[in-house]
Amino acid sequence: MNGGRFIVFEGGEGAGKSTQAKALVAKLRAMGLEVVQTREPGGSPGAEALRDLLVNGEATRWSATSELLMMYAARADHLEKVIRPALQRGAWVVCDRFTDSSRAYQGAGGGVAQGFIEQVDTAVVGDTQPDLVLVMDMPVEAGLRRAKARGDGENRFESKGQVFHERLRAGFLARAGQFPARYRVIDADQGIEPITTEIWAQVQAAFPDVRGAS
Repeated sequence: MNGGRFIVFEGGEGAGKSTQAKALVAKLRAMGLEVVQTREPGGSPGAEALRDLLVNGEATRWSATSELLMMYAARADHLEKVIRPALQRGAWVVCDRFTDSSRAYQGAGGGVAQGFIEQVDTAVVGDTQPDLVLVMDMPVEAGLRRAKARGDGENRFESKGQVFHERLRAGFLARAGQFPARYRVIDADQGIEPITTEIWAQVQAAFPDVRGAS
């Protein structure tokens, strides 16, 4: 298998993205692939410093526009230091959140104009787009319950309320519907193992060079 691949997990709070990303990374590494597992906001030292500002504090700490610009500042560093070098050397990158979280959280949820988001995305991300986006979807109320039970302290976005999270769920699903060739919606409101199985089937379908691997 030659050439890097870029897979992103997206979705709302408590949808199990981190758990499933870890499982997929283990599966790919067992095949002998170099896989970089990373996350946003964060993934590089500079981006992790910005993450702390973004995910902690009061819900109203930043406006949606301020959030967006900080997210893309973190993303620029993440791309420069981690994602692009990995892809260029032929590694696979599995990322917990990427650009569609900005479209959903600051756009659909926060009201930032999608045209403005796309301008920033073009300038920062350019053609470094995911090959496959797995949207982990589940009812908002159930996801927020899971996120609260997680208790990791990074609850600034969780505290924005259910109406906000309903808007961003709709944003993720709309994006997936707009680009069905690259996006797969995964039912995250089920057990961990069935989700893992479904995700592996979708990865095999998207990348013929991993088909037939156990």
